[in-house]
Amino acid sequence: MKMYKNILVNALVNLGDVVLVTGAIALIKKKYPTVKVTMLVKAVFADAVKNNPIVDDVIVFEYKAKENSLSKMKDMMEEIKSRNFDLSISFDRKLRPAILTYLAGIPIRVGPSKVFDNNNSKVTWLYTDVVNIDHNLNKTLQAETYQIIVRKFFDIEGYERPIFARIMPENEAKADELLGQLPDTELKIALCVRGTFPLKTWAKENFVEVVKELAQSNDVAFYIVGAPDDSDYAKEVIDDVTSDSSIRIENFCGKTSLVDLAAIFKKTDLFVTVDTGAAHIAATTGVKMVTIYGCTSPDRWHPITDNAIVLTSRETCCPCTIKAEECPTYPKPKCLYNVTPKMVMEACNRLLHN
Repeated sequence: MKMYKNILVNALVNLGDVVLVTGAIALIKKKYPTVKVTMLVKAVFADAVKNNPIVDDVIVFEYKAKENSLSKMKDMMEEIKSRNFDLSISFDRKLRPAILTYLAGIPIRVGPSKVFDNNNSKVTWLYTDVVNIDHNLNKTLQAETYQIIVRKFFDIEGYERPIFARIMPENEAKADELLGQLPDTELKIALCVRGTFPLKTWAKENFVEVVKELAQSNDVAFYIVGAPDDSDYAKEVIDDVTSDSSIRIENFCGKTSLVDLAAIFKKTDLFVTVDTGAAHIAATTGVKMVTIYGCTSPDRWHPITDNAIVLTSRETCCPCTIKAEECPTYPKPKCLYNVTPKMVMEACNRLLHN
């Protein structure tokens, strides 16, 4: 196998995938510790890989999915070309990075035959090497799919867990500042109450029930995490909890960077979450976690940690990619409503008191 010195990793994917891809990079670095690895990521997720012990450099690509800016593409192509990469690896089959690496003249361009779905893609014509992925995607951990790409191309063995960016003193300070807003209790429990689309989002009333039950049997304070646009939804959950109780629950949505979030998880006793990128960040910190899955496959997307309990009702129609309004049981989809508050409480108690 040829020894590569300067590798570009294309990861213009969602947050959870950016975190999972780092396991594949760690596998490369374990075999070839002197190779330089640069990640191409969306600006919003750059914090996950900046100051990461297995990532040497980061290129941020600012773009909107439906925006066709030739000037931005040209500028990015020139930037990539100036770095003199001898290999690029794509962990998706998106057209933009494939065109960019082709036009930048990177001599070896590697990508998978499939990665998110089973459809054929003409994007693979822009690769010099196509890694055949022949397993069932929905029954295989996505992190394993990423590492298979690396194993097959480099002809290496092994498995590595994802690695998140280093937590710095300023991140510790931010975590302490936020947690300082909570009352002094024995336990601190984090919640992520909203998924990126409705068939990932467990019902508000279910979260309210779980919070109230946890508060009855524990000395606990709660906080909710999420993106800035999750804040209003989180406030609705908080209002429902506090309308007839004295439970303290803070809204931290949009108040943390990604690394701040990792720092705060390290100081937390339990995280109850739907299927989100935050779950994959939390997994790298070791926090105890209950994750709730609706239409997505936990076999494929469960957090890589020994401290998580994954809950799913395994409906025969799941996993699915349909829109919520097309789901025959929406607005109470079976995949989510058959994961009950009782199931979540049992999982929480196992983790808190085992």
